[in-house]
Amino acid sequence: MPVITIEAAKLSKEQKEMLVTEVTSSASSIMNVPASAFIVLVKENELENIGVAGQLLADR
Repeated sequence: MPVITIEAAKLSKEQKEMLVTEVTSSASSIMNVPASAFIVLVKENELENIGVAGQLLADR
């Protein structure tokens, strides 16, 4: 059972639904594994917990 983990900033429910659907579909096609076998975990992070180029995203 393949597990896909995605870490991102806060997403709307609609964004998460689309992301899970598209990632599962693509991975299923590429790996030749049924979509029903996939588990997708979406881990959301607060902007003050993400740093890019030495700066917190909350400060950008």
